[in-house]
Amino acid sequence: MPARLLMTAGILVFGLLIPILEVNATHLFNPDWPQHARFHDAWQLLTNSSLAVLCLWLVWARGQIALSALIGTCVMGGVVLAHALGDLYEGYATYEGGTELALLGLPAAVAIPLAAVAMFAAAAALERAKA
Repeated sequence: MPARLLMTAGILVFGLLIPILEVNATHLFNPDWPQHARFHDAWQLLTNSSLAVLCLWLVWARGQIALSALIGTCVMGGVVLAHALGDLYEGYATYEGGTELALLGLPAAVAIPLAAVAMFAAAAALERAKA
């Protein structure tokens, strides 16, 4: 059960928390963003939420912690990697002109996905140890 709860917490980050934080005037409805950028944000939110539903089903209906952890790591690891590579494409986790909450010296927009990846790794390790 601890592995399933860790998985659920991590999945809710990209399936629920991030959409709640991005469906607003600074992201999805930002009039300063080109229409194409808003399209990509909507696509990302819908894809990630769909993957979250799949992951929850894998965890709770199928007991497939490892596969769900891999999918979750791809989604949340992508956020961390996008932050790490931000200087290459001039894209950043912080919103220009906004204030950024920091956790452990990292922007919250990076620290929270990194915590989700850690939850996925911990859940997979717990499940592996149980077998």
